[in-house]
Order: sequence, then C-alpha cells, then structure tokens
Amino acid sequence: MANNLLKGKKGIIFGALDENSIAWKTAQHCYAEGAELVLTNAPIALRMGAINKLAEETKAPVIAADVTSNEDIENLFNKSLEHFGGGVDFILHSVGMSLNVRKGVHYTQNNYEFTHKGFDISSLSLHRILAAAYKLDAINEWGSVVALTYIAAQRIFPDYNDMADNKAILESIARNFGYHYGLKKHVRVNTISQSPTRTTAGSGVKGFDAFISYAEKMSPLGNADADACADYCVALFSDLTKMVTMQNLFHDGGFSFTGVSQAIIEDIQKLGGE
Repeated sequence: MANNLLKGKKGIIFGALDENSIAWKTAQHCYAEGAELVLTNAPIALRMGAINKLAEETKAPVIAADVTSNEDIENLFNKSLEHFGGGVDFILHSVGMSLNVRKGVHYTQNNYEFTHKGFDISSLSLHRILAAAYKLDAINEWGSVVALTYIAAQRIFPDYNDMADNKAILESIARNFGYHYGLKKHVRVNTISQSPTRTTAGSGVKGFDAFISYAEKMSPLGNADADACADYCVALFSDLTKMVTMQNLFHDGGFSFTGVSQAIIEDIQKLGGE
C-alpha cells in the first residue's frame, strides 16, 4: 500500500536494466509513492529496449548516460533539471560491472585493463555523479543519494573477484561525499549492502545459486529480495531518514551479523554423516 512518502519529490534512477533489477523495482516503488522520475542507463543497455516499458509505466523520460563520461553525466543532469524545472531530491546508483568476473579471470591473475574498466563503471561513477551534481547544484536541500553495495566489501567471497574492491571504494566515496555534500546542502549519501539477489548482474558470479541458498540458511529472516530493497530505498529517499548519512546499511535479513546458523550446522553434520 502506497503512503505518498515521496509525493512531490523528483529523482534519477541509474541502472534499471530489466524487471529483475533492483533499480527497476525501486523506480516502480518510488513512482507508487508519488515521485517523478528520470531513468538513465548506458547507451548499450538502452538499445536492449526493456527500459522503455518501465518508462511508460512510470511516465519517466529515458536519458542515456555513460557513467564513465563527465560530459554524459553533466548532460544528464542538465536535461533532468530542465525536465523537472528544478533540482532533484534523490538519486539511486545501481551500477556495477566486472569484466574479470564475466571473462572468468581469477582474482590472482586479474587483467588490469579489465580492472580499470570495472572500477571506472562500478566505483568512480558514483564520484563522477556526485561531483557533477555538486558542481551544478543539482540536488535539493536535504536530498538523498543511495548506492547499492555488497558485504564482500568487508569480507572475502572468493568468486566476487575485483567487484569486492570496487564496492569497498564505492562505500568510501559515499562516506567522503556524504561529509562534503552534507556541509554544502544537507544532502545525505548512504550505501545499502543488499542480500545476494537474483538479478542479471548478480547471476554472472560463479556459484551464485549455491551462495543464495547458503545466505538464505544463514540469515534469520532469510534473504532480502529486490522488492524489499526497493522499499528500503524509498525509506532512505523519504523525509523519515533526514539525519541518516555516510552509513553502510546492511539489508540482508541478519546475514552480516550471524556467525553460523543451526541450518548450516545441520547441513555440515549431514555431510559428515553425524
């Protein structure tokens, strides 16, 4: 049930790829809560055409932007400000890519050209977006920026590869810019560390299905799905969280603070024949 938590607010959603993506769900939930939106993704992603369905549903224009291009990002903000007739109140950064993961390159043998490309898209893009917004004064007073991350930024998950490094830097950028933008215009910047989620991007990680099952058994509440994450984003975009900033917020059903669960112990005992 919608509560008009975002009534009158305007936002930009980065990274809605298809109906499985958290950005897609977040756009739907924000629209249901009364927000006006602009949708954006890389030109190559837009050529797939799926986002046009979301644009029609949420009555949002789609503006292409390569997040590794300062020019594209500034163009996105300028067109968004023109469309809205003023600044934006929230931004979702849901962008990430690792060529090393896609190509099956082991972490100890990373192709550094792949690493640089993945870093530029997955981490530095948040800095570019916030720097452009800061320069253009594009985010309104008490605005909110959320970037999606994963617990591999703090703990080793071998097959997450260099995306773990990217997420660690992403979280650091959020903290740093949260300080500077907080001083400038009370804009808050947070990251959401989400459960493993069945998205197009997430499914590319080796052993993903097995890990989802493991996380489900480890988490007292079970894994948080994309819809639940969208609700959490809405809460962080709303005025109910105006004093929350520079935080990495775990949205994982309790996985992050569970040492071991009874379900996992029982599975191990079964394997050991005890």
